[in-house]
Amino acid sequence: MSSQTRFSRAYKNAPRISFNDSSKFIVFSDCHRGDNSFADDFANNRNIYYHALKHYYNEGFTYCELGDGDELWENIEFKSVLEAHKNVFTLLRLFFAESRLHRLVGNHDMVYMNERYVEKNLYQYFNKVTGQDEPLFPNISFSEGLVLQHEVTGQELFMLHGHQADWMNYRGWKFNRFMVRALWRQLQVFGISDPTSPAKNYKELIKVERRTKKWIIDNNNLFTITGHTHRPRFPEPGDIAYFNDGSCVHPRSITGLEIENGAIALIKWQIATTEDGTLKVIRVLLEGPQKLIDYKTE
Repeated sequence: MSSQTRFSRAYKNAPRISFNDSSKFIVFSDCHRGDNSFADDFANNRNIYYHALKHYYNEGFTYCELGDGDELWENIEFKSVLEAHKNVFTLLRLFFAESRLHRLVGNHDMVYMNERYVEKNLYQYFNKVTGQDEPLFPNISFSEGLVLQHEVTGQELFMLHGHQADWMNYRGWKFNRFMVRALWRQLQVFGISDPTSPAKNYKELIKVERRTKKWIIDNNNLFTITGHTHRPRFPEPGDIAYFNDGSCVHPRSITGLEIENGAIALIKWQIATTEDGTLKVIRVLLEGPQKLIDYKTE
């Protein structure tokens, strides 16, 4: 099966959600939440991420996480991830309880395509304080894609992780997972990166982006948002409508895409130093906001 077929299948099977100019979405991906060990890339940005997510919850945004939310290649059990970042999952539970959470699968959390695994690990968790099982994300489901369709204009926004353009990280994900657990996780201590990851291998990154662009062009320049490569992308109207939200494991910052008031913007959250030496988490606008309708192809 080619990458183009995988993209098309994800689009065809994606849940459809209606939205309008009053709707608000925040799109993050590639959090790679781990176990807070030396190999947990998310740990460095967890306070930034939590502050940003709390802001979006309070402001009424719907959270779309485009895969690789949990690092389940380096970590065998989800339980260790939950214990390490309990405050984050407590906040995600609030989004979920209000039907404001949509989670897609990526190559590092591909096990979420297994409904039995999800039921066993994510429906509930053991609360050590009460000594009882309590709800976490009861009946949550994961998909490869998500389509937002505007109520008035009919414009579609297609979201997916983007590993569909990467054969080894789609079909060969189990082999890559084995190699990460057996080899690359240990070598990460010495600064040696996993060469199978497009986020750390520029040649692979270019291949993934080229295949993604081809599918978008072949599908009437369909507005498409991915993650996977960790490289933010924000095209100008008239260009190929290929957006990328970046990742939550940049050095000392996270990036994402906001959709609000019928427009899209690329943002960054980072720690800044004030004049009196106080550290604070701030939001920085990188690109936009640009009206969504400006990308619509007739």
